[in-house]
Amino acid sequence: MAKVQSSAATNAVESAFTRAEDLPTGAPQGQQNTQPYATPTDSSVTASQTQQQSSAQSEQNRHSHYPPRFNPRDDINNPHTPETDGLEETHFGYKKVKKAEKQAKVADVFTSVAKKYDIMNDLMSFGIHRLWKRFAISLSGVRAGQHVLDIAGGTGDLAKVFSREVGRRGHVVLSDINEAMLEVGRERLINAGCNNVDFILANAETLAPFDDNSFDLVTISFGLRNVTDKDAALRAMYRVLKPGGRLLILEFSKPVFEPLSKAYDIYSFTALPLMGKLVAGDSESYQYLAESIRMHPNQQTLKQMMEEAGFANCDYHNLTAGIVAVHRGFKK
Repeated sequence: MAKVQSSAATNAVESAFTRAEDLPTGAPQGQQNTQPYATPTDSSVTASQTQQQSSAQSEQNRHSHYPPRFNPRDDINNPHTPETDGLEETHFGYKKVKKAEKQAKVADVFTSVAKKYDIMNDLMSFGIHRLWKRFAISLSGVRAGQHVLDIAGGTGDLAKVFSREVGRRGHVVLSDINEAMLEVGRERLINAGCNNVDFILANAETLAPFDDNSFDLVTISFGLRNVTDKDAALRAMYRVLKPGGRLLILEFSKPVFEPLSKAYDIYSFTALPLMGKLVAGDSESYQYLAESIRMHPNQQTLKQMMEEAGFANCDYHNLTAGIVAVHRGFKK
């Protein structure tokens, strides 16, 4: 496990997810190069290129409270070890595993499904996940010039919209603990012309790369249920929000209509693993995803957890009869 983490950290440094100055600028939407922008050598610098570099440097300085490069600290390192947690267990779907083991197991799931993640979302939800995300964005209150952090943002559905809404004066950070998912989101958003977005490997339980009081809005969409210590993650989200900032959590929840709940269980534990096998070649990961939904706190419990983390004016909105819920809270 230590070797895996060390290798991931090294790869993350080299992949330059957080080098804002490496993001291509000025290309028409949909025509961005998916490779990192190469800084020209001194002998090949033209006046135009010098001006572009100066502009990029100014932009970088303006967002200097973000790390200039990925630093493999405790942000992706597992905060749960045999030394810190001993033999304490937590759930991985319906299974019981040691806390120190869960992060690696979740990483295996999302590394496996990364390339087919968007296709499977459309198939599993019949496209309704797009409406759920649209409703969550409508509650965000995001405005031009704001700073937004999308945690566990994966392939970038929300970050892409936030990039447009905050505009040139704003900034979006798409973060994820899984490098394979983040790479898919990075390529997708660069191709869409989103040049006000950084891509940062970060653990939701610590959000170590980010300073206190950094963001106007923090979102996490279908990611909280995979976090080992949800209370720690909520405290970290509270820390990085500015006073008056808001948190939005979009997550599967508990259906409020009992007949629907039974039909949903049948669908989840038969159709989802089958689709996973046929489309993504991985039934076990989708079996876990179905189980993880059932193990996630219900609407009222999650609201209480947010309040205990310090959030005020917490509320939630049930979508599709409670299959999904959007929770919202504000930093005092």
